[in-house]
Amino acid sequence: MTPHRLSVALVHHPVYDKHKKIVATALTNLDLHDIARSSRTYGLERFYIVHPVAAQRELAARIASHWQGDAGAEKNDFRRQAIDLIEVVPDLAAAVASITARHGSAPLTCATAARESAAAPVSFAAFSATTRERPALLILGTGWGLTDELLASCDVRLPPIRGVSDYNHLSVRSACAIILDRLYGDRED
Repeated sequence: MTPHRLSVALVHHPVYDKHKKIVATALTNLDLHDIARSSRTYGLERFYIVHPVAAQRELAARIASHWQGDAGAEKNDFRRQAIDLIEVVPDLAAAVASITARHGSAPLTCATAARESAAAPVSFAAFSATTRERPALLILGTGWGLTDELLASCDVRLPPIRGVSDYNHLSVRSACAIILDRLYGDRED
């Protein structure tokens, strides 16, 4: 049992494209594998793949089932352990319903984005502490990020990941790993 009750959702719609049009992005094998591995490493409860297109959900389920089957588990049991965290859902409401059913209460929803917000973000330390008290869902966007409406609908928002340059276009899987490390990583004093 982990000391926190956090799940992560990778949202493929509604997100923006580079022209700020609302789109559904394609599933990527790398995001699926790498976010599952980060989720397992940091003790998350579940990794939700959120996609409105049935064919994309079926692809995610097919990729996951390969690693969960005998042949995939035999090739790489560590990968299977990570992939076991995946749940494929058509929308964010389904992910929230899954968590609510598991815990008996709705999760605190927490969004992330590379762009700044007028709303004051919650600190990584404060959010981490909250996940010890109640279930929470960390919501990550694909493409050019979650829509403003989705961001506004979340209970809290973490600050953007900033490096040392003005370049700010991390892959979602890299951003996820950094966020999880900031939330739960081993810190030496």
